[in-house]
Amino acid sequence: MTYRLPEFYLPYPARLNPHMERARAHTKQWACAMDMIDEVVWTEAGFDGMDYGLMCAYTHPDCPAEELDLVTDWYVWVFYFDDHFLETFKRTRDIAGGQAYLDRLEAFMADEPGLEPQNPCEKGLADLWARTVPHRSEGWRERFVEVTRDLMQESMWELFHIDTGQVSNPIEYIEERRKVGGAPWSACLVEHVSGAELPTRIARTRPVRVLMETFSDAVHLRNDLFSYEREVQREGELSNCVLVCERFFGCDTGRAVEITNDLLTSRLHQFENTVLTELPQLFADHALLPHEQAAVLAYVKGLQDWQAGGHEWHMRSNRYTKGESSGGLTVHHLTGPGGLRNLAAVPFRQVGPLECRVVLPYPCGESPHRQAALAAELEWTHRMGMCDNVVWDERKIAGHDFALASSGMDPDASEAELILSAHWLTWGTYGDDYYPLIFGQARDLAGAKAQNARFAQFMPLDLVQTVVPVNALERGLADLWVRTAEPFGPAERAEFRRYVEAMTDSWIWELANHIQHRVPDPIDYLEMRRKTFGADMTIGLARLTPGKNLPPELYRARPIWSMTNAAMDFMAMANDVVSYQKEIQFEGELHNAVLVMETFFGVGTQEALDIVHALMESRVRQFGHVETNDLPVWLDDIAAGEAVRERVAGYVQELKDWMAGVLRWHLETGRYRAYAQWKPGPSGLGTASTRIANLIGGQR
Repeated sequence: MTYRLPEFYLPYPARLNPHMERARAHTKQWACAMDMIDEVVWTEAGFDGMDYGLMCAYTHPDCPAEELDLVTDWYVWVFYFDDHFLETFKRTRDIAGGQAYLDRLEAFMADEPGLEPQNPCEKGLADLWARTVPHRSEGWRERFVEVTRDLMQESMWELFHIDTGQVSNPIEYIEERRKVGGAPWSACLVEHVSGAELPTRIARTRPVRVLMETFSDAVHLRNDLFSYEREVQREGELSNCVLVCERFFGCDTGRAVEITNDLLTSRLHQFENTVLTELPQLFADHALLPHEQAAVLAYVKGLQDWQAGGHEWHMRSNRYTKGESSGGLTVHHLTGPGGLRNLAAVPFRQVGPLECRVVLPYPCGESPHRQAALAAELEWTHRMGMCDNVVWDERKIAGHDFALASSGMDPDASEAELILSAHWLTWGTYGDDYYPLIFGQARDLAGAKAQNARFAQFMPLDLVQTVVPVNALERGLADLWVRTAEPFGPAERAEFRRYVEAMTDSWIWELANHIQHRVPDPIDYLEMRRKTFGADMTIGLARLTPGKNLPPELYRARPIWSMTNAAMDFMAMANDVVSYQKEIQFEGELHNAVLVMETFFGVGTQEALDIVHALMESRVRQFGHVETNDLPVWLDDIAAGEAVRERVAGYVQELKDWMAGVLRWHLETGRYRAYAQWKPGPSGLGTASTRIANLIGGQR
């Protein structure tokens, strides 16, 4: 069939910089000087047709001539890097050569690289670094180094997939595409070009992070739609969302294009929602001065300009499929995924229990200290005041049995460690129930934020408690903090406090969505679910526990964080399946993966459940694939010694224990037993993918 581009959601007008012709002339001269027009990677005619001067004139319509020249040179470099890596390493499957090339290229991200450039990419990066980075603040420089390194090093992820013939699952794809696709790098350049850097103290907050990520995802998804024919059909590329959707959903290319475009539209709606609902609160919470607020808004405008201009360039460049229409605003854009559909959930509707068909290939262990932990859990819950007959009563407390979860999650723990683990699970779950009941029903976002602000006082880095707790949440946290943080140094205590605060801040995010009566965008939901589920905090605690933790730099390695995120997503979605009736029918909840998929695809509960099951199973398969294939290669590449290999193997086993233990708890605890049906058996992706293909085929 003929490949057809969809109708794009284009909420921002594209404008053209008046200095375009100067940028075109300058950047061609620069590319020649850097030896990039080499008749191998780029011919002169090919370079002219790609028209990077037009691209940057569209994406940066208001910047001065000198800055437009500079930013256009940056984009010439990044596209040359991408095409050169394709020709030199992807086509030849030269993994070792590609890694050595990237490692050497990193040396030119320095004021004095100490190496002589040997190829156009090295020559161009050395020149651009000297012209750009020394003029920026330390905070911006740190972020720019991070995203530039990601952009280069994650090219190996694409090469690994081509070498093994593997197509990512949708969650893995979005995460990795964000790194390798370069849009976070573009967002940093937006700051540079606008001359208004983000204030350092808010640069890594959730609202700013979501602005960058929604911008990035929309840029990448748009590029995937325009470049599908070139990348997939001509170049053999496997990293393209249209192809990912074809494989995962078992649908044809036309439907995969629609799904990708709907996801793009939803991400743009999430961008807009963040600007309108989260930025004003961010300004107030951090007391941003007028010039700081202006810098953030200039950044927002720069991202909007890039989004609009990037689309216009894609329509004109010879790199991509040409569209018949530039798009605009359709009824589907406004009422479909991300739009009014996300505001139309019916609360407390009658739903039935869901069948949880999950097969996990890891056995669940059992701690000999489980009964001791259960007795300690019940005593501690009452002593902290959680049996208040408002949030929890005796029946609920007796049925929860968090010691069962801890017993499976950490079967080798000592009695004291198991008790502490069960107490953290108790505290986090109590808080998760407390916020919607106490603050949600009253729509008291200010009260919830005030409670969050008080939490920091019960996590002092010197362990000296100076504030008297006034409720069960505060009493529990004060008690747990001293027992947990005592073995840590000040830096580790500060890090763990950040993990706890990330979880409690996610409760505010949920409340804010309820006040808007808004079902979350699927990507925002899955990424925030790791925090609302407490997974980030649980993993964070494991990372800091002496004797079990890995060296900090290893947690940033692709195989480690890939397996960690896969495990977290599996468990969070398992929770959503088991708790669906409890949350949707009896609590009026909006944060559930099954509901999120119902909303995004416009399908019924069973169809949405099939999608969630397929995502869960794909995350387990990814976990196993990384363990079997990627992890050994990475350990060999870093020449890991026996001690490091043992620590890594121990960490992987902890993740398996965690998945198995938490799954067992969900299926046996009294908290959910009345709301779900457990039907073990080989559902696998075979059954799920067939159902998905049927439901996706004719839906819009």
